[in-house]
Amino acid sequence: MLNKRELKKTINYICSELFAECVAASLYSGKPNQDNVEALLSSILHIQSDYVKRISHPEPGIPQKKYFRILINDFNKDVSEFIDQIGNLN
Repeated sequence: MLNKRELKKTINYICSELFAECVAASLYSGKPNQDNVEALLSSILHIQSDYVKRISHPEPGIPQKKYFRILINDFNKDVSEFIDQIGNLN
């Protein structure tokens, strides 16, 4: 398992790449609905801050390895959903 600092860096990197990909898709894929693009960008930023906060303040009562395994699986699921939404951005 990565340490907390590396996990935060990874989450920030992935979210910044998703943000850039969303901007690029909105600029180069015709005329997507601007409200959908803005909502997707806002969601990416919200997810980034939420997961970084969850890393900094783990829930008490759950073993640390299990907590971070669940956190990583949830993040990967959310990233997959964002990738699908960016792909359908028309």
